Amino acid sequence: MQYTSEDVQVLRERLSARDTRSNPRWWTVPARRLSMVGLNIATLAALFAGVATVLGGDGWTLVDVLIMACVVLSAPWTVLASWNAIIGLFLTLAYRDPAKIVAPFWSDASPRAPIKSRCALLMTVRNEDPDRAFARLEAIRASLEQTGQSAAFDLFVLSDTDIPAIAEREEQLFADKRRQFAGLGNAYYRRRSARTGFKAGNVWEFVETRGSNYDLMIPLDADSLMSGSTIVRMVTTMERHPEIGILQSLVVGAPTESGFARIFQFGMRQGMRAFTLGSAWWQQDCGPFWGHNAVIRVEAFARHCDLPVLPGRAPLGGHLLSHDQVEAVLMRRGGYEVRVIPEETESWEENPVTILDYMQRDQRWCNGNMQYWRLLGMPGLATVSRFQIAQAIAMYIAPVAWMLMMTLAAVKAATETMETFDPTLAVGLYVSMFILSLMPKIVGAIQIALEPNGVARLGGPMRFAAGLLVEFLFSLLMAPVVAFRVSIFMVGLLFGARISWGGQTRDAYRLSWAEAARAMWPQTLFGAVLTAVFAHYAPQALPWAAPVLCGLLLAIPFAVLTSSPQFGTWMRRHGIARTPEEAQTTTTYVSGYAPLAG
Repeated sequence: MQYTSEDVQVLRERLSARDTRSNPRWWTVPARRLSMVGLNIATLAALFAGVATVLGGDGWTLVDVLIMACVVLSAPWTVLASWNAIIGLFLTLAYRDPAKIVAPFWSDASPRAPIKSRCALLMTVRNEDPDRAFARLEAIRASLEQTGQSAAFDLFVLSDTDIPAIAEREEQLFADKRRQFAGLGNAYYRRRSARTGFKAGNVWEFVETRGSNYDLMIPLDADSLMSGSTIVRMVTTMERHPEIGILQSLVVGAPTESGFARIFQFGMRQGMRAFTLGSAWWQQDCGPFWGHNAVIRVEAFARHCDLPVLPGRAPLGGHLLSHDQVEAVLMRRGGYEVRVIPEETESWEENPVTILDYMQRDQRWCNGNMQYWRLLGMPGLATVSRFQIAQAIAMYIAPVAWMLMMTLAAVKAATETMETFDPTLAVGLYVSMFILSLMPKIVGAIQIALEPNGVARLGGPMRFAAGLLVEFLFSLLMAPVVAFRVSIFMVGLLFGARISWGGQTRDAYRLSWAEAARAMWPQTLFGAVLTAVFAHYAPQALPWAAPVLCGLLLAIPFAVLTSSPQFGTWMRRHGIARTPEEAQTTTTYVSGYAPLAG
């Protein structure tokens, strides 16, 4: 089913007219975006004014100016996330079905409508555990067969594996399971010899060589899992709405035996729904793309989403590491919408199992996002799309500014007097920023508490409260550790530091004390120096600096404890940081971890 650009434009005009009739004028997309700009500017202006009053009470010094600059760089992302969550909660409270307001295309979709398109399921792998990856593909195939529409899908395993033993196992498993995949249209395995362009290059080669045979493609990572009914409903949505070029599902963490991943995904899941609902409310046709668990219109992708190769050499030049957001803005520039489904569907992924694995993944994303500086001036981008590129950069500027601000605060304490310092205003600003940083989690907890059976699905009031407390402490300790590592990595990027691109560890394992110490000694040393400075020059500031200092000082034991499989088992046994899938008796598990509703 191919559509011309004229078809898409006519449909967009018809939908725009429908939206204008069904919504009050202040509810239009431009009005929503102006509202978000106003709310954020007002909040930031009040925050900056307060900080300037505190810092400038005894006159401005160079340290004060630098601290103010750090606040300006770090606060906007926190404020935006807070307003996204607050708006998401408002929509949840105001409407029985907020998706009808935010994503009407999804409300009228059916998981049982007959599929007319030819679809390609693409799983990209590189040095991953083949048994786990193929087990997920088998689960997806079985779930698609239950829909009765599996014949509309061809399966492609697109390998960039360069470890011979893993490649051999991939080929063996594909040969063994090819008969099981017979319920699908066809199944193919391909391993590239020239692995240019990372994962995006892997997918692009498929688009160039086989894409013309398909209307839609569903990219999957090696840890992706989606139910057949979700895939079918997303595909039929794309068929009903040819103006959409990319339809992204809200991906949530799968059950895991890792204590670290369990707590991390509990917090993400707690805050992501309201956050995504609020951001989708104003982003609308300029939604996010996370690179997997989505449905993409192949012809539009081939025409508009060829990624640029940046001038210069890695790490900041060459092929893009973080491809997904760039593909989203290019798709939007081509006249197609990029939409996110602002509610949980049966769409899962696995999260890193230790803090070291998390930081390794975060560094890849950081490297990729820092390549975006050269893309800010791309011609023809929508205003929101250009903002999203800047926002992706700011996500990694903010933690660097935060760490620098802590350092400058210690310098200020050691070199300046605080006689004109206004402690009441300073404490008020501190508490306000702390609450803003927690707002998505606070809103998420309220949203769950107000849902019928929401708390019960997570184990009941006591277990849910215990999960909230554990996740709060977890986030408090983890944030400064990750921010410090990002800061060190950003400095390394300036001197040409590179990162490896390979498979990720999916199974829970325990970090040894030696491994944790080798990775975390810089955080521990930095925390000890800051603590000593504050204790000597400004002991009254220690309680307020404690969240950051404790995270840095406890980095090594935190890494060891949260990696322990026994810790994860204990949490699971007691139902702490529980996910809804654990309460479903119909849930099946792939390789012991990933869920798929039967």
